[in-house]
Order: sequence, then structure tokens, then C-alpha cells
Amino acid sequence: MQTMNKQERRARRHRRVRAKVIGTEGRPRLSVYKSNTRLVAQLIDDAKGITIVAVSSGSEKGKTPRERAEAGAATLVKLAKEKGVKAVVFDRGGFQYQGTIKAFADAVRAAGLEF
Repeated sequence: MQTMNKQERRARRHRRVRAKVIGTEGRPRLSVYKSNTRLVAQLIDDAKGITIVAVSSGSEKGKTPRERAEAGAATLVKLAKEKGVKAVVFDRGGFQYQGTIKAFADAVRAAGLEF
């Protein structure tokens, strides 16, 4: 049996998540990608194939990645409400639901998006 590296394992988990999570116009997909330095989130309408809103935590203020992710969540929710989005489906991108990803999701819920 051949072993998989970290990126291959994440890609496999992401394919499994994407098989179940589909964004529509009324309820777009909140896709999250996490690198070592920043977190990038997008609201995507899969039916039309367009990105409605995108935010990067690299442009946010904060000392830790978690603080920058929470600030990015507030920015994302503000932009989403301007576009008329109230509810989303969460696509964790194959990342485990802990740490920065969980903090981002909790901040999005606290700011007013429903999922």
C-alpha cells in the first residue's frame, strides 16, 4: 500500500466534502482555504459558476492567524449582506474543523450568516 502525503489526503477529503456541498443563488457555498500565512474565503454560486464575495485574512489586522481569520469573517459577512446573502453552506475545503477554521466559522455565525 502506498502512502499519501499531506496534500493528497486533504485533496481526497475535499473531494468527499464537495460531493455533498453545492452552492446555489439563494444559498451560496462558503469555501475556505487555509495556508500557513493566511485564510481565504469565498462565497460561490456553483449554478452560475461565479464568485460573489472573496476575502483574505492577509489584509486584516491582528496578531495571530485566529484573530485575522475572525476579522476576515466580519468583513465577509458585511460584504455578503450588501449582496443580499443571508444563508450559506459551509465548505471546509478538506481541512479539519478545528483551530482557525472553527474560529472563522464561529465568527461568521456570530456576525449573522446562517449555516
